[in-house]
Amino acid sequence: MIELRGIHKSYEMGSNKLHVLKGIDLSIKEGELVSIVGSSGSGKSTLLNILGILDTYDQGEYYLDGKHIKNLNETKAAWYRNQMIGFVFQSFNLISFKNAMENVALPLYYQKVSRKRRNIVALEYLDRMGLKEWAEHTPNELSGGQKQRVAIARSMISKPKVILADEPTGALDSATSMEVMNLFKEINREGITVIIVTHEHDISEQTNKVIHLKDGFIEKIRINTPENILANV
Repeated sequence: MIELRGIHKSYEMGSNKLHVLKGIDLSIKEGELVSIVGSSGSGKSTLLNILGILDTYDQGEYYLDGKHIKNLNETKAAWYRNQMIGFVFQSFNLISFKNAMENVALPLYYQKVSRKRRNIVALEYLDRMGLKEWAEHTPNELSGGQKQRVAIARSMISKPKVILADEPTGALDSATSMEVMNLFKEINREGITVIIVTHEHDISEQTNKVIHLKDGFIEKIRINTPENILANV
């Protein structure tokens, strides 16, 4: 599903250059549940942005579902994101003046699905998240956990091949974090590849593969056994 070969990324910092990713080689198969961990500045968010086609890379090769992702114009990059990738963020990134149903339906708007059809589908996904009765409520009327479930529903509505989650439990209490993680595992069981950036040990321990980043390198990749995952639930 995802293949990275020798990925480098640097940023200009005034007269200096900050080398953030230093030759990342990584393979993630279809249907894997993966976490990316590392200290602040290790390159986690930069890597996730490249995977999500939100940022470019300087050197190397990136293949997403067999397609070479390189030098895309914004229209083509947006098309790939909308067709293949769902995003979930720590800050939810919901539109404040739209209700839950409209927020969930947004990806289908960009796919030019009719308003009637996209609202029907959005309600189906909200129902799956246990939020159908909250469809007409705006984000400021929802709890943190409800907002994140709306965001997860939005990430799924276009039936992506990959869901990228950037610290999705960072703004939630521990009980709600476990509820959200259970949703990700349920999504993953349907065959969707899920990649979670997290600093929380109890979240990473529930994924099948843990990628440890340090100073722009992959320090190690650890496979969690089913016994380890159950012990951390």
